Amino acid sequence: MKIGIVGLPNVGKSTLFNAMTQVQADAENYPFCTIDPNIGVVKVPDERLEVLNEMYEPKKKTPTMIEFVDIAGLVKGASEGEGLGNQFLAHIREVDAIAQVVRCFTNEDIAHVDGELGPKRDIETINTELMLADLTTVEKRLEKAERKAKSGAKEDLKEVEELKKLKNALETGKNIRELQFNDITNNLIKELQLLSAKPIIYVCNINENEINNPEDNKYVKEVKEHAQEEGAGVVKISAEIEADIAELDDEDKELFLDDLGLKQSGLDTLIKEGYDLLDLITFFTAGKKEVRAWTVKRGSTAPEAAGKIHTDMQRGFIRAEVVSYKDLIKAGSIADARDEGYLRLEGKDYIVKDGDVCFFRFNV
Repeated sequence: MKIGIVGLPNVGKSTLFNAMTQVQADAENYPFCTIDPNIGVVKVPDERLEVLNEMYEPKKKTPTMIEFVDIAGLVKGASEGEGLGNQFLAHIREVDAIAQVVRCFTNEDIAHVDGELGPKRDIETINTELMLADLTTVEKRLEKAERKAKSGAKEDLKEVEELKKLKNALETGKNIRELQFNDITNNLIKELQLLSAKPIIYVCNINENEINNPEDNKYVKEVKEHAQEEGAGVVKISAEIEADIAELDDEDKELFLDDLGLKQSGLDTLIKEGYDLLDLITFFTAGKKEVRAWTVKRGSTAPEAAGKIHTDMQRGFIRAEVVSYKDLIKAGSIADARDEGYLRLEGKDYIVKDGDVCFFRFNV
């Protein structure tokens, strides 16, 4: 999972991203990936993995990972190349979702780019840049499609029709993610990698002294009101506190959060919101060599989940031995789970559930 962090200048985006890179997971647990300076690879917190680790006592424990990409250069005019606009657009096309950091804190020493705080205005500035970039993309494709459609081919005429729908939506100020389209248009949206189609979470960066206050300040309320209209998620974070947490070990982190009256860090909350936003679940593989968490889309079949481990396992899939995490813990061991009848044999049509512990059988 890859989430792009965007935001206007002086909203706390860099502070938050730097905190993420300080808690970066070991690169050895994230194979085949070059970690660039603008990418932070962070482990996904999951208590179930810790419990399985105690049960199996493996040589290795590997959490699933999430990438946070620091999207640079976002200012008014980014869609036309202002600032580092072109770099911004290239990076954001590659992410699965967007986390927009919105300034909801007051600090007279840190000037706002527009002179005064206005979360809704900030959100609209960024969303407008995304839509303008998308409009340029759609218009270029439409010109090409209209030339092809002169032949009268039904397929080309249909593409022109669908592209005009997208163009009209963008011209009327609609984010693509807020609208519903048919399968043809949805395939075009994916092919064109439209930016305003990306699912989004708004990250309200608030003052440190407000982090454990159940009452939202007026700026957070403004963001939540907008997010509700758009159907987007909202997370409250203090980037300064996240920076402090990043420097602590696990034990001190727990004590620090207790002192603040928090159950988890803002970063952990953001990761979990990202999971929900992208409709992801976690399954596990467990043995004496390794206990490992894996991420798949909700609704994935057993062969598709096996393919996350290795393509050969999907290609040669025979069946899966599956036990739910809760049943495994209830039984106390995999042997007892088998004796109790909790361990099931599942075929190619089985839909993997969140928390499943899976043992895949395959033959290539």
